Amino acid sequence: MSKAPIVSNTQDKDWWRGAVIYQIYPRSYQDSNGDGIGDLLGIVQRLPYIASLGVDAIWISPFFTSPMKDFGYDVSDYCDVDPMFGSLADFDAVIETAHSLGIRVMIDLVLSHTSDVHPWFVESRQSRDNDKADWYVWSDPKPDGTAPNNWLSIFGGSAWQWDARREQYYLHNFLVSQPDLNFHNPKVQEALLDVGRFWLNRGVDGFRLDTINFYMHDEQLRDNPPLPKEMRNATIAPSVNPYNHQEHLYDKNHPKNLDFLRKLRAVMEPFGAAAVGEVGDAQRGLEIMGQYTRGNDVMQMCYAFELLSGARPSAQYVADVMSKVDEVAADGWACWAYSNHDVVRHVTRWGLTPAASRLFTTMMMCLRGSVCIYQGEELGLPEADVAFEDLQDPYGIEFWPEFKGRDGCRTPMVWEQDNSSGGFTNGKPWLPVSSEHLGLSVEPQEKDPAGLIHHYRKAIAFRHAHEALKSGASTPLEVNGDIVSFTRSAGDTTIYCAFNMSDTPSDLAAPSGEWLPIGGELGGAHVAPDGVLHLGPWQPYIALKRT
Repeated sequence: MSKAPIVSNTQDKDWWRGAVIYQIYPRSYQDSNGDGIGDLLGIVQRLPYIASLGVDAIWISPFFTSPMKDFGYDVSDYCDVDPMFGSLADFDAVIETAHSLGIRVMIDLVLSHTSDVHPWFVESRQSRDNDKADWYVWSDPKPDGTAPNNWLSIFGGSAWQWDARREQYYLHNFLVSQPDLNFHNPKVQEALLDVGRFWLNRGVDGFRLDTINFYMHDEQLRDNPPLPKEMRNATIAPSVNPYNHQEHLYDKNHPKNLDFLRKLRAVMEPFGAAAVGEVGDAQRGLEIMGQYTRGNDVMQMCYAFELLSGARPSAQYVADVMSKVDEVAADGWACWAYSNHDVVRHVTRWGLTPAASRLFTTMMMCLRGSVCIYQGEELGLPEADVAFEDLQDPYGIEFWPEFKGRDGCRTPMVWEQDNSSGGFTNGKPWLPVSSEHLGLSVEPQEKDPAGLIHHYRKAIAFRHAHEALKSGASTPLEVNGDIVSFTRSAGDTTIYCAFNMSDTPSDLAAPSGEWLPIGGELGGAHVAPDGVLHLGPWQPYIALKRT
């Protein structure tokens, strides 16, 4: 295979700033061997398609050896590929092919916890005095035999599980089968840094860091205080989950976590690698994002859940979020996403029309920060309706029917219309393919000039064409009714952006000065002879300042 040149990460350590990252959920992207489960060679097969979108990098969700109780987010071997996804040689083919196409590769590292069948935990639970006895978070019970404190699991119930061999409880912020590692142990930190080194030496360009703010716990195991009802929200856990009833002061967000992140950044630095951290916190997500990305010695990017929200963002909401970022994370760097493998697809979540989908896509490509898009988002896929008997996600099974879990956003990618599995597999897909998705698959959209996929390509190309949109400064967002507006600038270039975030026409006084409308390919408006911007429903106006 001939290799096209790719800019060296070490020569361009800021490659991540303003990058567009395409998330692949490997189980559901492309099956290459007919077993109904997507795999690494399937990704290799589809990399030319991904390159055609114009993205800078891919983020591959976990493919490590795992019992798959949480579909790879329960790792039993950090340095190998689960056979269902292929082999290390297949992963090498992903790296080689992606790099030949000018695409960087980021992988999902799950460092806060392992599977309970990981050899580290198997050894740790055997006794209180073995070499890995304190590699996980163990605690004696209270005198009455109950759990050490009131911490709750995101997946429901207590975050503590009794282990009869040690006659102690172990901490699990997620499934019982996902025990939390003890980051207060330097040996644990070094072992995890070695995991990073392994994959960096194998050629990866960076990491997505799962639950980055969960790494460290309060060593005193203090109870979390209750959270007043008016402060609760369902940003990171469904409203039916009692996890929302606590203020999570002590089970995560530990100040010493920054020390570990600095060590990880030092490991990454010689490779020019970058990381994007997932900040799971319903009250302080943006603040933590600022802490974790401020300066040049911690993480490059983080994403919180403000634009993964349930209610459709209004102009005022977007302005408020960006204002909060300016307040608590002005020196940091956000990575924005509307959809991913953990939330209802945003077309359904926000009830978007095709016009609204285009507007939100264009706006995301103009906001300050980097961008993650999730496989199938470029097709406008709605959330799939998965019957209870077909559910695979333990989260959905636990809270059904009030919360149906995450399977609806994880159904297979659709490539062909005239195929019951959408061209994903020759076998029976691990989750059923939605019939509603088939008409939105890649093949018919490529042939349709109005297909959303073409808008994504145009919006990504537009972002890349203007350094001000990729990495430039931003003015505070202004709101006029349903219109949000701001400028981005870099060097001697200034770009004005206005977005009508409603299904009714809205007017706005044109910005003062000489402006050249750009972005016509994105459906942008022009200034009317009366000097007013007449924005149609879900219409942008983007203009370049004349110099």
